[in-house]
Amino acid sequence: MDVRAVLPPRGRDYRLDLLRGFANWAIYLDHIPNNAVNWITQKNYGFSDAADLFIFISGYTASFVYARIMLERGTVIGATRLIKRSWQIYVAHVMLFVIYIAEIGYLSQRYHDPNLQNEFNVAGFMQNPAETLYQGLILAFKPVNMDVLPLYIALMLVYPVVLWVMLRRLNLTLAASFLLYLAARHFGWNLPAYPGGSWYFNPFCWQFLFVFGGWFALGGAGESMSVIRSRPFLVLGVAYLLFAMVMTLAGRIPELAQAMPPWLYDAFNPNDKTNLAPYRVLHFVVLAFFVTRFLPKDWAGLQWPIFRPVIKCGQQSLEVFCSGIFLAVIAHLVLVEVSNSIWMQILVSAVGIVLMTVLAYYRSWSKKVDKAPAKAPASTVAAG
Repeated sequence: MDVRAVLPPRGRDYRLDLLRGFANWAIYLDHIPNNAVNWITQKNYGFSDAADLFIFISGYTASFVYARIMLERGTVIGATRLIKRSWQIYVAHVMLFVIYIAEIGYLSQRYHDPNLQNEFNVAGFMQNPAETLYQGLILAFKPVNMDVLPLYIALMLVYPVVLWVMLRRLNLTLAASFLLYLAARHFGWNLPAYPGGSWYFNPFCWQFLFVFGGWFALGGAGESMSVIRSRPFLVLGVAYLLFAMVMTLAGRIPELAQAMPPWLYDAFNPNDKTNLAPYRVLHFVVLAFFVTRFLPKDWAGLQWPIFRPVIKCGQQSLEVFCSGIFLAVIAHLVLVEVSNSIWMQILVSAVGIVLMTVLAYYRSWSKKVDKAPAKAPASTVAAG
């Protein structure tokens, strides 16, 4: 079969870094319970949130990076690079998993707060560490806030096959992904979790957002440009975003919820995140189309100093994401044990983002040092 996909131009797309950095900051803020600062994040004003953005960008990035490798160096090499990346994410997840449990166990003992173990779903590990550790290694057991990376790993492991087909049948692959999404929702397909229940992010549903990101990167955005730039879509899209904002705010403001018919409120609250509700998918698609329309790749604002920290966090996404999970626990404990004042909420939010940004700049500098050519010995220079 001939390759039908259209690869994006070479060169870094700083829009992806900006949005991924924003997603990492938002995920950190959203993981701190009872934190007024997380009112600035997307989840409060629409059906989709930072997790949707993270998975979409992951699919987008994986597609244009590894599709080019497949086309230029062969399918096998491209597939093995995808598997290698999956392994790197898995190793990061396991390290975070161990550190996360140790962190919560230590803090619960240090502050004599056994409820902390239940709150973050690690009490089972303290009671049966061997079995729980095994279940964690096979991604069945996941403490609270550690659901995204297992989903990412699972999607990356099967993506070599998906990407090979997508390069040849772009729209057909998206359609098949959508049918799987519908079937999973209809038949209740999901993966089992330990010690009970199922995955919080249903991979059979969330794969559609990942594949949609790949489709968008490999020509889907170009094919949709007539819709993206149309006035009817602009009007309908804005109307839907406003509707989503009202319905989401109703879930957080009781007075607004009481002013709505119960059938309307109940249709969107609670928001079905596990199975990626259709209204959630539509909300994100509208946002993706609007970003494509109003935020061009060559936008001069991407060079503004104010955006450099968030772009840097997007460029070092894996390390920043993992550190955010760790820091959110500490921030939550500070609010519980020290003070829950609004100023403390602002402080722990700001400190966490600063530490994540410092880590991103350090990782960027460290990678440059590793790639820099070694200096010739002084004796060699003198001899020359």
